[in-house]
Order: sequence, then structure tokens, then C-alpha cells
Amino acid sequence: MVARSQGVALRRGLTLVLMDLVLPGSAQLSAGNRGLGKAALRVWGALVVLVLAAVAAFFANRQFLIGLYTNPATLLVLAWGVVALGAGWILLLLDAWRIANPGMSGPGRVLSGALALALAVVLGAATWNAHAFFGAQVKFIGQVFQGGGETEAIAGRYNILLLGGDAGADRVGMRPDSMTVASIDARTGRTVLFSLPRNLQKAPFPADSPLHKLYPNGFYCPEKPLEEACLLNGINTLAEDNKSLFKGVKHPGVIATRDSIEEILGIQINYWAMIDLKGFQKLIDAVGGITLDIGKRIPIGSSNGPKGVYGYIEPGKNVHLDGFHALWFARSRQGSNDYERMVRQKCVMNAMVKQLDPMTVYTKFTAIADAASDVVATDLPADQLGVMADLALKVRGQAMKSVSFVPPLIEPADPDFDKIRQTVSDAIAASEALDDATPSASASASASKSAKSSKSASAKASASPSSQEEDLDSVCAVSK
Repeated sequence: MVARSQGVALRRGLTLVLMDLVLPGSAQLSAGNRGLGKAALRVWGALVVLVLAAVAAFFANRQFLIGLYTNPATLLVLAWGVVALGAGWILLLLDAWRIANPGMSGPGRVLSGALALALAVVLGAATWNAHAFFGAQVKFIGQVFQGGGETEAIAGRYNILLLGGDAGADRVGMRPDSMTVASIDARTGRTVLFSLPRNLQKAPFPADSPLHKLYPNGFYCPEKPLEEACLLNGINTLAEDNKSLFKGVKHPGVIATRDSIEEILGIQINYWAMIDLKGFQKLIDAVGGITLDIGKRIPIGSSNGPKGVYGYIEPGKNVHLDGFHALWFARSRQGSNDYERMVRQKCVMNAMVKQLDPMTVYTKFTAIADAASDVVATDLPADQLGVMADLALKVRGQAMKSVSFVPPLIEPADPDFDKIRQTVSDAIAASEALDDATPSASASASASKSAKSSKSASAKASASPSSQEEDLDSVCAVSK
């Protein structure tokens, strides 16, 4: 009879602990301090209501919810709120074990206590990880998103300049070897990428740029040898060497490069983002790598480098690249030219957009934030993260179109800037026409003109698919 009563007491004790695990406060309400139990259940109920409200808000006004969530004040409340809730939950579990103690044998107390302690440890670890997760977001947002860009859509579009900088030990300063503008329809997310070669010459500066006085006819140095010529990717170093002309500007090199690219393309840029390609390796590793269908063998290293060519990225379908190999896929010049390299860089960008799903960001955010805070600088303000995150979800569902301003479309040594600007205008018009049920006559005419231009360029350069508008997936397929 005693053994039976002790068995009942043990089952009761285990049940009370599990009750508080499933529904915090329920054990206290049924067998302990009813006031404490009611308070805990009210807190739990409020949390459930908040979660349901957040789900409803996601479908009703996703942009507002993301903006609220990414506000540093909200993240701080979440970071410490989860600690308070976790601590309270752990105390309820231990209290449930205390309530069940009377009537239990020594072994029963040990068994139920071990269960309560194990659950408390698990909850404690989960609480600490959640606190670290929200804390990493606060740090990341504070360090990276410092603002300064144009927050309003321009003619219904967000134009974002993406710069891939290379600050190697053998180089002077950070030179952006990858320069791409993503022009995104604010309503649909349909995107056109415009890529400029690093060796483009005669880049113009706007009249209000401090560098316009130094180079009124564009950034051009015909007296210098080619390796020292005034190339587009040298504007960054030029501005950094003349910081006194850019008083109060934190990133004069990027600002000067942005201003020149606006003149070249004939569009205003909302935001810029600079990514250090060496740090890019760390970022790719943080998200678990990318997967591509690769059509050509890519050398690792260079015949002019200290190690020479010491490996290859082999072609094939569903090739998974870690950070090291993704970096070499994007930057390798051995056996290819800058124009092919531009296409590969866009392939990597496309892969990250398509494969970096929200769940990956959530589960690996701490590692991503740690990597990105070291390699990314941008003028996107933190209060616009909701707008951009919502836009990114739209972009993921669309095929990207791309225009690369390379031969034979454009001759980098003597570029036709009027042709570049017209090509940009035509490509945007053609992209927008895809989402119009009844395109206007002017949009249709522009789309038709763009198609004719692409066909003509294709006839001239059948061996150079990157020289006209293209679907990125046809150049470098992104594995699903």
C-alpha cells in the first residue's frame, strides 16, 4: 500500500512539472499558490495574443511589422524580456517540484527533481541563446545601418549600388572591383542589374562634386600607363586621398564613386552598400554556403601570384561552394577577363538572393551578423529595414534581368555615355512593361526598342553573352 501511494505521489510530481512545462502556472493553479498560477497564466495568455497579433500583422502590414521588429528599442526589450520570461518559467518548474515533494519517497524526489533540473537547464540554454540572438541584432543594426541614403522611392523604384571592394595587402586602399546597381520596382520587386566594368575611363563627375574641378572632362589620364590610368574603380582611392575636399563625409571614396555612377547611368541612387570581398568569405560560410550550376572550370590562384594556380573549382550541377570557393569563383581572373568575372559575381549575388531564405537568416543570424558587421558598410538607415526586408521578399520571387556595359555594347576606354543612359532607360521600361496588364504606348515602344537593341547587340557579339540584357539564370543557373 505504501509503495502504491509513493508511486501515485511520483506520478503526481512528474505530472506537475510537465504541466508547468506545457502551460506555465498550471501546476501552481491546481496544487500550489493559486495567485501565482493565475498571474503566470495571464502572462502566458498575453504572449499568445501578441504572437497571434504579430502573425495577423505580418499578413496585413508586413512592412510595419518588420520595421517595428528591427527597431533597436524593440530588440532591446526582446533581448531582456526573454531573460525575464525564461527565469520566471524556470522558477515555476522548480516550484512545481517543491509542491510535489510531500508524500514522495527519497528516490521519487530525486527522479522528479532530476526532471525539473534537466528542463530548467534546457530552458536556461534556450533563454541565453535567444538573448544572444536579439543582442546580436542590436549590435549589427547599430554598427552597419547608420543612414544617410534617400529613403523615398525614385520614380517608383529603389536603386541600390552594390560595391565589392578588394583591400588586399598588395593593393593601395580599398578598390571596388565589382560595381552593380540593382534597380528594383518598389511595387513588384522586379529587378534589373546594371554592371559597370572596373576599367571604364572618362567617368564624369557631377558639377557639385569636389572632384569635378580636378577632372571637369571626366576621370581621364591619357598620359599615364594603362595600369595607372584613371579607371572607374580608382575613384574611391582618389577621393580618399583628397578627404579634405569632403568635409564631414565618412566615406568620401564611396560617395564620389556613387556620384559618378549616377552620372554614368542617368539615375539617382537611393542607397549604397560596400562589401569587402575578403570578408565576403566569412559571410558565405555564416549562411552555410551557396549552390550553383557551374559551366566552366575556375582556377584558384594566379600564375602571377606567390602560389601560382593551386586548385580548381570544377564545373557541374548543384556544386556547393563554401566561403573560400565562392570568393574565388567571384574574383578569379586567371584564364578569363573582367567581363566574365562580372557575370560570375552577379551569379553569386543571385544565388544569395534566391537561397538565403528567412529561416536560414533566423537560425544563423548571430553568425551572419558577426560576419556582416565586419565586411559591410551602407547608408541604409535602420528605420528603413522593414521597407527593404519586405522588398527583398518580393525580389526573391522574380527572375532578375541584367545589363553589363562591356564590349561590344560599350568600349570602356571610350564609353558612349548617351548610349549607356538610353540602355538603362530602355531596360527599366521593358522590365516595368512586364507587370503592366495594358502597357502604355510609350512603355511598349521602349520595350520594343530595347528588344531590337538587344537583338542587334547579340548579332554583333554571339561569343559575349554578358554584353547585352540577359536572364542571369541562363548565364549561371542557381541551383534550388
